[in-house]
Amino acid sequence: MDIQLKRGLLDVCVLAAIKNEDSYGYKIIKNMKPYIEMSESTLYTILKRLELAGMLTVYTSEHGGRLRKYYHITKAGLGRIEDFKHEWSEVMSIYQFVIKEDLICEQA
Repeated sequence: MDIQLKRGLLDVCVLAAIKNEDSYGYKIIKNMKPYIEMSESTLYTILKRLELAGMLTVYTSEHGGRLRKYYHITKAGLGRIEDFKHEWSEVMSIYQFVIKEDLICEQA
């Protein structure tokens, strides 16, 4: 898969993982695991990029006697998810165009 396309998809997946409640790294990976395999190093790179883009904020909270970083989605992050939903119909149209020849050959 094209690296830029995959990068954009993973960004939206991470935003979706924290859309309904603030979360931390391990839990984000655990929640995404049924859909996408992601290493911790990849996740933390994405989280940093999203933070710098203003799509999420970070805060620390004590849990079990240790500080844990939590991630909170911002309005910009929610907007990115909505943009993705609208863009996805265009992606699906492109996909349908690409596979139409395969479908015609299968029907023949």
